[in-house]
Amino acid sequence: MAAMPTTTTAVLEHCQVTPPPDAEAEKLLHLTHSDIWWLPSIISQIVLFYEIPCSKTRFLETVIPNLKYSLSLTLKHFLPMAGNLFLPLGSGMPVCRYTKGDSVPVTIAISDSDFVHLTGNHPRSANEFRGFVSQLPPLVNHSPESIKIPPFAIQITLFPNKGICIGFTIHHSLCDGAALLNFIKTWASITDSNSDTHAQWLPFYDRTTFQDLDGLDSIRWNQVKVSRPTIPTSFSNNKVRATFVLSKDDVQKLKDVVLERRPNIAYVSTFTVACAYVWVSIAKLTVVVEEEVADNEPDYFIFSADCRGRLNPPLPGTYFGNCLALMKAETSHGVLKGNEGFLEAVEAIGEEIRKTVYNENGVLDSIRKRSTVEFKSLIGKRVLYVAGSPRLDIYGVDFGWGKVKKYESVNIDLYRSISIYKSREIEGGLEIGFSGSNIQMDAFTTIFKEGLNSSSNPI
Repeated sequence: MAAMPTTTTAVLEHCQVTPPPDAEAEKLLHLTHSDIWWLPSIISQIVLFYEIPCSKTRFLETVIPNLKYSLSLTLKHFLPMAGNLFLPLGSGMPVCRYTKGDSVPVTIAISDSDFVHLTGNHPRSANEFRGFVSQLPPLVNHSPESIKIPPFAIQITLFPNKGICIGFTIHHSLCDGAALLNFIKTWASITDSNSDTHAQWLPFYDRTTFQDLDGLDSIRWNQVKVSRPTIPTSFSNNKVRATFVLSKDDVQKLKDVVLERRPNIAYVSTFTVACAYVWVSIAKLTVVVEEEVADNEPDYFIFSADCRGRLNPPLPGTYFGNCLALMKAETSHGVLKGNEGFLEAVEAIGEEIRKTVYNENGVLDSIRKRSTVEFKSLIGKRVLYVAGSPRLDIYGVDFGWGKVKKYESVNIDLYRSISIYKSREIEGGLEIGFSGSNIQMDAFTTIFKEGLNSSSNPI
């Protein structure tokens, strides 16, 4: 299953793209508590595949020069993307600083991989996608006083006469998925038309309403700085990845089950039922693959919510950086895989959202109470993370080649994670990305499909 074909991806060029000469000479951003949270080692990698019949000649002589030019213009507005993170080794606070001459590393490549195969939903070897994202440059001791972390890299790969993919690698402490998507939409808009349509996504940098709440920035930094950050470079080589689709009708069916059997659950949404369904499916596969997990062992589900519109005063959707509330739902493994597991999962996730996002004292009250130590204590335990959000319309990004053919969240292979995004094909539907061993994939596929086909009791 999902045997990896013999293919090659060859690098044609390594280059650096700088903002244009008329850009600001310097840009300094102080990292907030929400940015600092992600400093230790969290890297996000995504790939956008576009179906476009493009020859190598056209790619090198037209497409790449246009993309480099429009990227430079985009960086004029998003200078931190070309800058570096600086972490003090002594006193002081971490910052992102752009200085004139800083740049984004861009890799140009060509691949003979099967484009149709890569853009399918079926199981594919996770290793097949490694060649389409760049690794971040290594962190360095910038001076005796600080560590420098280059936070962003891009790779553009041609599949001759089939398509193009653009891979993004970003250190999560620079910005969250919403801010990254605004950057990508701006770049795509400038590439496609070079008009003012990109103005709606230009970044908002003012952090005065979100920074250093009761000294929270310093508290977060003191929790994080005890360990030197690392850049992950090794990945499991025995995983396969597939995409599972929940239609609008599937989601409604799951909601109906909850409303019928647990009408008092405080918060039921598309996100809660979709995530609960996947969480329970993963718990149940332990039985099929004969993985020994004690019934009383805790199962954790870690997810986040965008807080931009929930602050007082609210931040605009174009705020650049991280503005997330991290949440942790918990139940026992025995309960999760049991007959009431789906309902218990919906309730656990919904209750965490209610307490955090809809906190009567405001979402910032919940953020203050969270500690990185709390989440570090989960290392080695049964934890499932969520990458992405159904609110992010990644498939609408158009560089002039039509909408995205397929989106892949590559880093779910590194962490025990799933991805969740709007469906490309189905209005109101969701795409769920899952990564695991062959035997786990077989079990998950069966459980996922059979649960939805059950007329009386999904999962």
